[in-house]
Amino acid sequence: MGEGATMISMEIHDNDQFARRWKPFRSLLDDESPLVRKALLDQLKANAEEGVVFLREMSDDEDPLLARHAQDLIKSLGWLDGVSGFMDFIRSQRYELETGWFLLDRTVYPSFELSSATLFLDKLSDRCRELLTPPMLPLEICSVMNRVLFHEYGFRGAGKDFENPQNSFLHRVLERRKGLPITLSVIYILIARRLGFDLEPIGLPGRFMVGCFSEERPFYVDPWSGGKIYEVDQIEEFLGDYSIEDSGSALLPITVADTLVRGCRNLIHHYLKAEDPEKSGLFTTFVLEFERIQRIAASA
Repeated sequence: MGEGATMISMEIHDNDQFARRWKPFRSLLDDESPLVRKALLDQLKANAEEGVVFLREMSDDEDPLLARHAQDLIKSLGWLDGVSGFMDFIRSQRYELETGWFLLDRTVYPSFELSSATLFLDKLSDRCRELLTPPMLPLEICSVMNRVLFHEYGFRGAGKDFENPQNSFLHRVLERRKGLPITLSVIYILIARRLGFDLEPIGLPGRFMVGCFSEERPFYVDPWSGGKIYEVDQIEEFLGDYSIEDSGSALLPITVADTLVRGCRNLIHHYLKAEDPEKSGLFTTFVLEFERIQRIAASA
């Protein structure tokens, strides 16, 4: 069982009622009746958090037939071990922003429906496409995206509950329509890519933004502020004690790995504030693994 499932299992097994609730379903795993299978799937979906733990425990059962059926159900429900999946992604060094962030989500929400999140991103991009009248300049495309995201769909920065860890999980931001600068920026980038519009993640000190470098003069979009546009000479206020000359790469795109590391660091902080050291430690593990892989790549 993966580390994430172990933490959930520990919480659930604080109550011995878990074992009694799920014991009757053990004998149903190998039942081939369509009605029984549907009833079992409905029970698992309705109680997803406990269902994940039940199936993962059964996947290690001494009975190989029951274990195989449990493993098949895990795959069919999309409840793969989120922690192991994200670790495998980190070690693969084949980094892609959308895949990576949804794998990050699965480390804490292993049973969330990926298709719902991706379909909503498709819906947002389809609405933008309806309003585009090519050819359009990059600034005009951003104006359309701002209208759809921040006015029609009401996405906004999470103000009063900024420290809430849910603001760092992409599918929760899509559901709640509020998030951190980094998660709002990631959504902005993913929608732009669906439109064939190339935008980049910009890791400014204290504020994550989006950069456009498709024309001679780059500009920056701040999704946290409802898509406010900044030219290079206007961005200095976000650099604090750094000047444009001294900031080096601050105004340049950062990698997918660096974007995900920054997201993990946010979660380390927010889970500490939430007095959840186990989850804070989990995201510390991910940051250390990213750093280890980067050291290996640099020395190769």
